Amino acid sequence: MKDLQHEHIVRFVGCCVDPPHCCFVTEYCQKGSLQDILENEEIKLDWMFRFSLMHDVVKGMAYLHSSEIRSHGNLKSTNCVVDSRFVLKIADFGLHSIRIYDENDNEDSYAHWRRKLWTAPELLRMHSPPLEGTPKGDVYSFAIIAHEIVVRQGVFYTGNDMSPKEIIENVMYGSKTGFRPLLELANCDEGIIQVIRKCWAEEPTDRPDFQTLKSIIRKLNKEIESGNILDNLLSRMEQYANNLESLVEERTADYLEEKRKAENLLYQLLPKSVASQLIHGQSVTAEAFDGVTIYFSDIVGFTSLSAQSTPMQVVDLLNDLYTCFDSIIENFDVYKVETIGDAYMVVSGLPVRNGNLHAREIARMSLRLLDAVLCFTIKHRPKEQLKLRIGIHSGPCAAGVVGLKMPRFCLFGDTVNTASRMESNGMPLKIHVSSSTKEVLDTFKTFQLELRGEVEMKGKGKQTTYWLLGENTEPAATSEHNKMAKETNL
Repeated sequence: MKDLQHEHIVRFVGCCVDPPHCCFVTEYCQKGSLQDILENEEIKLDWMFRFSLMHDVVKGMAYLHSSEIRSHGNLKSTNCVVDSRFVLKIADFGLHSIRIYDENDNEDSYAHWRRKLWTAPELLRMHSPPLEGTPKGDVYSFAIIAHEIVVRQGVFYTGNDMSPKEIIENVMYGSKTGFRPLLELANCDEGIIQVIRKCWAEEPTDRPDFQTLKSIIRKLNKEIESGNILDNLLSRMEQYANNLESLVEERTADYLEEKRKAENLLYQLLPKSVASQLIHGQSVTAEAFDGVTIYFSDIVGFTSLSAQSTPMQVVDLLNDLYTCFDSIIENFDVYKVETIGDAYMVVSGLPVRNGNLHAREIARMSLRLLDAVLCFTIKHRPKEQLKLRIGIHSGPCAAGVVGLKMPRFCLFGDTVNTASRMESNGMPLKIHVSSSTKEVLDTFKTFQLELRGEVEMKGKGKQTTYWLLGENTEPAATSEHNKMAKETNL
C-alpha cells in the first residue's frame, strides 16, 4: 500500500490497528468527494471538465489494476475524491479484511442497500463475494460513476422513485439485458453513451478493461491529451475561480448583514456618534453641554404593586410600558439614557446639540407619554390605572462613556440631580417643570404652564416650579391676534 505512488491514487501513509478502533491515515483532498461536487448545483461542469473527471478515474483504476492490489472492490463516487487542483484521486482500496462495515447495519436499512448501487450484478448474486472484488466488477462500478457524471441526477437515476432495495433486486433478478440507470435523457456525445453501456454489460467478459478505456476516452475528448494539459488545468482553475467568486460574494453578503445587525444593536445601546467612534477603535472623551433638558419619570406605588405581583408579572408590566414609551420617543429629537427598575430617563440636546429645541422636544414627548399612560392597561390588573410621575429640568451637564465591558453613556452634573428631584417632588399624572425649563418653553409661546409655587427640595432649598398642562396648536401671539379680530367683527 505504501509503495503505490500515482497522481490519481490517494497516497496511503499508514494505519493504527490498536483496539478497539482501526484508523487509516491517507492524503487529504480538500474538495471532498466526486459525489459532493456532482450534487452541488452551484458548480457548473462543462463537458470538457466531465470528460476530465472520467479520464482521471480511468487512469487511476488502470494503475491500480496493474499493481499488486489488482482490483478495488468498492469503487464509488463517494471514494473518488478531488484535491485543491481539481484532480480526481481514487481512495478506499486495499486492506479489505480491515475495511469491515458496521455489523449493526441490518439488511433492512437504507444505507445497506445504497452501498450496493455501484456493485456489479454477478457480485450481488454471490452468497459470499470476494472482499477485493474483481477487475470487471470495477469496470461496472466505473460505468455507474460515469452515468452520475453525465446525468448529475444522483446515483443510479432511473426516472422513477425507486428505493435502493428495489433497484438492487431488479439488477439481480431482472431481464437478460439487465436493469440499468436511465441514459436516454443524457444530452451528451453518443460515444460516451456507448462506452457506459459497454462497461455495465450484463456479461463481465463483454466489458472493456481500463487500459482500453484510457484510449477510448482520450479519443472522445482530444482536449485532455497531454499536449493540452495546461489548457485543461487552466480551465479547471477558471471554473474553480468562478465558483469561488460567487461563494465569496455570498459569504460577504452574509457578513455585511450580520455586521449591520450588530451595528444596529450597538446603536440601540449607545448614541450613534459614540458607537461609531467605538467601532473605529477611537477613544470617546467626555464632553460638556451648555444646555440640555432631562426627563425623569417613575411609577407611583410601584413598590406595593410589585409586592402584590409575581416577578414575571412585574417584568411583563415594565416591558410593555417601556416598549410603548420607546416607540413614542422615536418621534422626537431625544436620547434614552437608561431605565432602572421603574425609572425612565431621557435627555435632549446631547450628544447632538439642538440649540434651545431641547426643552420643546422633551415637553412634547412628556405630553405624549402622559397620554399613553392614561390609555395603558396593566395585563394582570386591567381595572387599575397606572400612575406616572414626571419631572423635567434644563441646564448644563457633562456626558461620556463609562466602562469597557458593557459600556454605558452616562450624564453628570447638578442638572441631573435637579431633574431627579423634580420627579420625586412631583404628583401622579402630572408633569413637574422647573423654572429654568419654563423660561426656555416661554420662548416658543405655545405651551400652557401653571404656577405650582415654591417647593422645598432636598439639597436645593425652595424652588419655584410649574405644571405643564399642554401645548396650543398655534403660537400665543397668533391666538391673541385672532381673538382681537373676532371681537372687532362682533
